[in-house]
Amino acid sequence: MTVIVGLITVLVCVFGGFMLSGGNLIALWHPPELVIIAGGATGALILANPPKVLKIVIKEAPGITKGSPYDKEMYMDLLALLFELFSMARKEGLMSLESHIEDPDSSAVFTKYPKILANHHAIEFMTDYLRLMVTGAANAMEMENLMDLELDTHHAESGVPAGAVQTMADGLPGFGIVAAVMGVVITMASIDQGPAVIGAKVGAALVGTFVGILLSYGIAGPIASAMGHIKADESKFIEVIKVALLASLNGYSPQVAIEFGRKVIFSTERPAFLELEDYVKRK
Repeated sequence: MTVIVGLITVLVCVFGGFMLSGGNLIALWHPPELVIIAGGATGALILANPPKVLKIVIKEAPGITKGSPYDKEMYMDLLALLFELFSMARKEGLMSLESHIEDPDSSAVFTKYPKILANHHAIEFMTDYLRLMVTGAANAMEMENLMDLELDTHHAESGVPAGAVQTMADGLPGFGIVAAVMGVVITMASIDQGPAVIGAKVGAALVGTFVGILLSYGIAGPIASAMGHIKADESKFIEVIKVALLASLNGYSPQVAIEFGRKVIFSTERPAFLELEDYVKRK
């Protein structure tokens, strides 16, 4: 929602200010300039990135309108789920988790938390390391090293789409200059047609610079930044799972293990200790 509000604010303030200054919006409507700038920048994006990155950009860019799903309620569900799994393992042994982690969609535990279950990356990360814990294939130090390597891979991979959009945003002012220069070339070819015609053509050329800068700093750049923020929230969500799992593997009680996880949540989403305790009890 905030993304939509921000976009509307940018457009209203820019074009509204132009109109308050006595400008006519029709004077800014030059489709050839848009074709040069937006088309050129899109072509550069395609040229610079492999198809797998382009698919992710197309998939994730519209998703910023929904905002980050990683709010306080999401974290409380995550910690309640981990508490339930750790408690089960403590009472019935790690092998009691096997049926749940092999098929989370049919698990009576996981299905109580549909928001977490819908996050395939988090579920995959959680179940993979719970599976290692069940099989006893790794000690705490080895598992932490493996988790760090996976998280490093995730950070590097998740930052690529936002970086691609940011690179396109950085190039948009340049394409605006290209459109402006081409407009000046056309103007010079019409130098004998009088001040009115020349003025209109110079105005059209200057619109190219305006559009390139507006698309860069007002739309494409903020989109890249919003994508980056969502990925940072996703990385933090996975980190909470990592910390709680390691605490459990090191022998801490379920309550203490999820407290380890709670402590690394960003302060804006972190539930209070008693708030989380009450929520877990209700669940």
